Amino acid sequence: MKIYKITDDDNKSRLDRWIRRNICEIPQSLIEKNIRKGNIKVNNKKEKSSYKLKKNDSILIHNINFAANKHKKKTEVYTATKKDLSQSKNLIVENNENFVVVNKPAGIAVQSGTKSRKNILDILKSKSEFEGFTPYSVHRIDKDTTGILIVAKNRKYAQLFTSLFRLRKIHKTYLGITVGVLKNSKGTIKDDLIYTENNKSITVAAITNYLVLNSNNNYSFLKLNPITGRKHQLRKQLLMHGCPILGDSKYRFSETKKIKKNNLMLHAYRINFSINKKKFSYQIDPPNEFVNMLKEKYLKTF
Repeated sequence: MKIYKITDDDNKSRLDRWIRRNICEIPQSLIEKNIRKGNIKVNNKKEKSSYKLKKNDSILIHNINFAANKHKKKTEVYTATKKDLSQSKNLIVENNENFVVVNKPAGIAVQSGTKSRKNILDILKSKSEFEGFTPYSVHRIDKDTTGILIVAKNRKYAQLFTSLFRLRKIHKTYLGITVGVLKNSKGTIKDDLIYTENNKSITVAAITNYLVLNSNNNYSFLKLNPITGRKHQLRKQLLMHGCPILGDSKYRFSETKKIKKNNLMLHAYRINFSINKKKFSYQIDPPNEFVNMLKEKYLKTF
């Protein structure tokens, strides 16, 4: 018999999800079977797989030899190099016991993926600010987008931020340089975006408020406030409205000239939210590459 004590970090987690996360990635049917047989109990009682765990609950696992799924692909953890840690000296702009605010550079993903092993979360694990903590991703910005990224330091705040994003209680502002000029100096663009999941097409609504800060006959400098949070929302919408983001190698007109790799002219500039009636507001100015591009395209800086 093995006994596990639930900490603050796993408070309100479902029993079945806790087992898959902490014990072994096993089928739901096997979890249900062992709960029925009494091999998995909470506080020495049978509970449903959907039972929400509480701090100090005791999970008893009896007479089970869980074996890891040999066919499951393992995600390789990226080990931060000395160079990574040196370059990330100014990565964290706010650090407290529950979350950090990161100034994400271009060319690095938030999480490890099939196309990129180097990522922000694995680098944070090696930094002193995360000693005794685990970094949790609560939202994403694209690999080549710069600017504000929030990373939670415990599961409680990861769930809190996820809820705030879902309820649209977190307000984000982006800055972007686009090829072309929008019809109006400010407004709201609403579009249906199509995504493919499990070989099926899914259509979702995307809403973004925008303000043209400056423009000329060829380029525009925009402030963008996404209301919804769809994947690649700003990049897709602006292309649909004839103004792709400068430097975008995916969502662009075929004849649009590419600029230097990783120089997507999109920057996560500001974020605002409230927790327990306390207001939080963070702002990070765009990098030099962004400011230099404004000057190069004869657009006024702000």
